[in-house]
Amino acid sequence: MEKIENIASPENVRTRSLPAWVIIVAFGVLVGFLALIAWGLNRAQQPPIQVGDRVPPFVLTTFDGKEVKLADLQGKVVLVNFWASWCKPCEQEAAEMEQVWRMYKDGGKVVFLGVDWVDTEPEAKGYLKKFDITYANGPDLRTSISQLFRIKGVPETYLIGKDGKLADFQIGPYTTAAQLQGMIEPLLK
Repeated sequence: MEKIENIASPENVRTRSLPAWVIIVAFGVLVGFLALIAWGLNRAQQPPIQVGDRVPPFVLTTFDGKEVKLADLQGKVVLVNFWASWCKPCEQEAAEMEQVWRMYKDGGKVVFLGVDWVDTEPEAKGYLKKFDITYANGPDLRTSISQLFRIKGVPETYLIGKDGKLADFQIGPYTTAAQLQGMIEPLLK
């Protein structure tokens, strides 16, 4: 009887080891990837901007191409409203937002900024036309503005005082114009 040789015997298995530099590079990439995940998780768990915090500077490019810089609005009360054309609760507050804006626009002490979040331009412009919205609105390109405020969804509205600090905010829609006006009035004094 012939002896069958074991192909997987230790004598027949050649081991190949990777060069040390390949292992070091792979380990470095893995550590970098894990650090990136940790940074993202940490940022996601940070609370939204808090009342009393200075609002970081941002630039909103409106749908008609004008740039509105928060830094240029120092000394004014600034309302920043995050919305989207597909958002039904946004529709609930649209008329009230516009009504209150028209009450304050001639005084020059209050500025409304609409930030269109995760939307398409044709639908957003249709929304603005449908609700006859006249205050400055623009898309949140690359969600850069919403990331500053760490919004969770729409609608969300933030009131920035004359000093550039967050004075108040509303998660969800305003139900009445009086509610919105009641948040703005104290900031004008």
